[in-house]
Amino acid sequence: MAYDDLRSFLDTLEKEGQLLRITDEVLPEPDLAAAANATGRIGENAPALHFDNVKGFTDARIAMNVHGSWANHALALGLPKNTPVKEQVEEFARRWDAFPVAPERREDAPWRENTQEGADVDLFSVLPLFRLNDGDGGFYLDKAAVVSRDPEDPDDFGKQNVGTYRIQVIGTNELAFQPVPMHDVAKHLRKAEEKGEDLPIAITLGNDPVMAIVAGMPMAYDQSEYEMAGALRGAPAPIATAPLTGFDVPWGSEVVIEGVIESRKRQIEGPFGEFTGHYSGGRRMPVIRVDRVSYRTNPVFESLYLGMPWTECDYLVGPNTCVPLLKQLRAEFPEVQAVNAMYTHGLLVIISTAKRYGGFAKAVGMRAMTTPHGLGYVAQVILVDEDVDPFNLPQVMWAMSAKVNPKDDVVIVPNLSVVELAPAAEPAGITSKMIIDATTPVEADVRGNFSTPAKDLPETAEWTDRLQRLIADRGCPPFLAE
Repeated sequence: MAYDDLRSFLDTLEKEGQLLRITDEVLPEPDLAAAANATGRIGENAPALHFDNVKGFTDARIAMNVHGSWANHALALGLPKNTPVKEQVEEFARRWDAFPVAPERREDAPWRENTQEGADVDLFSVLPLFRLNDGDGGFYLDKAAVVSRDPEDPDDFGKQNVGTYRIQVIGTNELAFQPVPMHDVAKHLRKAEEKGEDLPIAITLGNDPVMAIVAGMPMAYDQSEYEMAGALRGAPAPIATAPLTGFDVPWGSEVVIEGVIESRKRQIEGPFGEFTGHYSGGRRMPVIRVDRVSYRTNPVFESLYLGMPWTECDYLVGPNTCVPLLKQLRAEFPEVQAVNAMYTHGLLVIISTAKRYGGFAKAVGMRAMTTPHGLGYVAQVILVDEDVDPFNLPQVMWAMSAKVNPKDDVVIVPNLSVVELAPAAEPAGITSKMIIDATTPVEADVRGNFSTPAKDLPETAEWTDRLQRLIADRGCPPFLAE
């Protein structure tokens, strides 16, 4: 079943026993985040949470942990809620092969019901904002799908990016925004600022469950998230035209925020409790000026708790990181069997592969680090044989303990790029990366005997002179040794 908006998915979660409505009055802080935090501590099939009685807010409706269990993730893909994790990843990979599926443009988007523009924009009157961790520097929009276009090629549909980035509310009409350098929106912003221009942007909140999945997916620069959403849904993704920017945005969003990232303007953003289970400090980040807000009547504000894994973030970005890495690696190395990139957004990746020759597994590990996602994330790679299930940690630990000779099977590569949020990076954005080859050793190629080099034949010098004379007799300049 394909869901066109968040509300229809919440209805399904409730019918399947995967939505818990909290009707008692709760405090915005710390109750909302603490409850979402707790879902990661009660098992792999925890429900989504819906709050509609939050002290200090009128008519607030807040959804948390929507993707925060394997049952909910399965339902988001239209699968039975008891579908095992490995089967979900395999089905995800199967649907990938249907890409691209063109989206369907619709009119009368529900978010057109209400509008604030210009000086009337007040995000605090539309959104019930609260902090997620007690050390956060402010209120965050952390589960938005952010739409931007390539300023040099704005009509290329594939280069229109839909991504998830952390966004801090710093005023009634201002947001601080963190564009990670490896991500597409950072490329768009760089191009705009090089031209001295603002970058138009649309921020959509409360989206259908598949749009939330693809917005956090490491796709190629010119691959459309909307066309991937269609492949995963098994039906075209519904989109609509945002009234101010003209961008393509999800038809079923609860809220659509439009404005510009102001060229070369920066403000302190953070700290924020991140997906790494650590706080990231305050940094100077770009600023978004909000010029228009469109929203459904009584919008459902969807937020995502991040902290010490596992949290909803880990369920949300697990399979959608495994499958792109699998597809990108297998395109060059068909021997690759499976990829487990479930851990901390793929900072650690486990890959099972067959091998062509000695050193092959390490080459696969190096390639994983240079995929579009790997450049910013993949910091540790464990390689296992094709008959080891990378999702079965006891099998992986057996391979590690029985097959790894640290002298030969651990490779450290210094001074490589990593996302600045990685706690172990020093300085931020730079780290050493590690490959652990836990595969069965393969004999090196037999390349012959190098102890007896071939030398010029004794007659070569005589023939060199003879050829030079013959060439000179033809009136051509002699060939001179360089």
